[in-house]
Amino acid sequence: MIARSMNTRARRTSLTAAVLCGILLVLGLATAAAAEPTLLEIFEIIKNKEFVDLTHTFDPNIPHWPGFPEEKRETIYWYDKGVGTMGHGFFAQVFCHVGQWGTHVDAPAHFIQGKRTLDQIDVREMFLELVVIDVHEKVEKDRDYMLTVEDIKDWEKKYGPVPEGSFVAMRTDWSKRWPEKSAMQEADEDGVIHYPGWGIDAMKYLFEERKITACGHEPTDTDPGVLTSKGDYTCETYVLAQDKYQVELMANLDKVPEHGALVVVAFPKPYFGSGFPARVFAILP
Repeated sequence: MIARSMNTRARRTSLTAAVLCGILLVLGLATAAAAEPTLLEIFEIIKNKEFVDLTHTFDPNIPHWPGFPEEKRETIYWYDKGVGTMGHGFFAQVFCHVGQWGTHVDAPAHFIQGKRTLDQIDVREMFLELVVIDVHEKVEKDRDYMLTVEDIKDWEKKYGPVPEGSFVAMRTDWSKRWPEKSAMQEADEDGVIHYPGWGIDAMKYLFEERKITACGHEPTDTDPGVLTSKGDYTCETYVLAQDKYQVELMANLDKVPEHGALVVVAFPKPYFGSGFPARVFAILP
């Protein structure tokens, strides 16, 4: 009896140990499967994705806001010029242009005194999820079209709520007119300029309810031309008053998906800078 009881106890102990080992093995596998990938592993994935440049090349003759001067640039050194005792030459230029030139970023301080300048924008705000609201077909029918809350909600019906902290771009295909100035800023016989823009209700929905980080568009301004012709910059003033930045004169939004891409908005760090040409690109899913 004693021997049988000891054998039963031993079998139970062995079974318990086996079960515990099994549980630990499962937990170990689950933990390994859930382990966070390293940055290098993530990079291996990202580097093989498709990259799309969302930036126009700029030069002294590009379309720009009518109140700004033209760009000036000067070559001050060329390769065949001897420099120093070794006689080596190099290529160097002086660029003179307003900060809001070409595809550019507007700092909040561009319109709102006391808000952040370019050097105060955190680099975490320059690498974001990309949301593209496509209204290009509506713009084809109405060059003065203003993006609406309904346009945003149509996007959300397909993909869910606009992600908090994302970058939202308005696709109008207006950038296909680049670099023809008259096409970018269609002026009628009364001098009224025509191009699409954002609606103020849409802006408030994105920044107050969805809490996005930044926005961008293809035309020269945030507001449509029929309003800016009258000096009405309601939407741009609103965006910058939120202490958020925006990107103007974007390109190639027709080459990126409405959902699932990432965007990098890179720009220099001038002290107390109001704006500067930016290099913007998307990484496709």
